[in-house]
Amino acid sequence: MANLNINLNDVGADVAAQFRDLNGRHPGQWPLVPRVLCAIGVTAAVCVAGYFGYWKSQFEEQDAGAQKEASLRAEYELKAGQAVNLDALRAQKVQVDQYVERLQKQLPSKAEMAALLTDINQAGSGRGLQFELFKPAQVVVKDYYAELPIDIKVTGSYHDIGAFAGDMANLPRIVTLNNMTLNTGKDGVLTLDAVAKTFRYLDPEEVIAQRKAAADKKKAAKKS
Repeated sequence: MANLNINLNDVGADVAAQFRDLNGRHPGQWPLVPRVLCAIGVTAAVCVAGYFGYWKSQFEEQDAGAQKEASLRAEYELKAGQAVNLDALRAQKVQVDQYVERLQKQLPSKAEMAALLTDINQAGSGRGLQFELFKPAQVVVKDYYAELPIDIKVTGSYHDIGAFAGDMANLPRIVTLNNMTLNTGKDGVLTLDAVAKTFRYLDPEEVIAQRKAAADKKKAAKKS
């Protein structure tokens, strides 16, 4: 054990001696240990400088490329699936267009609204009902259609009022009865208070106005 300690002390003293009097001497003339440590330090400094000065940007570019590749791959798989189902999607679109067209035919134009109001009135009169109120309200314009509420109040028998409701459902145009209240009066006469709603499609001028209003609203939201 004593010999080992003496040897270690000798080695440490020899290493320490190699670091003496290095000032003014060319590194190539340094002893072995200082030259090795200097080479290791220079190598580490070059690696750090290379990483932050060059390799880091290369790694970031590689990561960005990998993310873009994953995004393009997902987009390709989506479009490939759509291409496989293209014929089915086209057939489905044709069915949807036909369904929308049928619905549009059930919506009167602005010019046809007066005739529809007359049909509603005649449906009640034809059932022997008495109109105590028939008041069209303000038109409510939606994105793709307009809604016309009509406040109505009719009196008659239970069966006549029920038949009138059925006639509303069988009109060639869409008419719905909403907020219905049924009260019993004298001699069993019933009074129906309701809001009949009918719908029409927008004229081209109204469609342009709606799109302009939506665009203005979007611009105002972005500014705020």
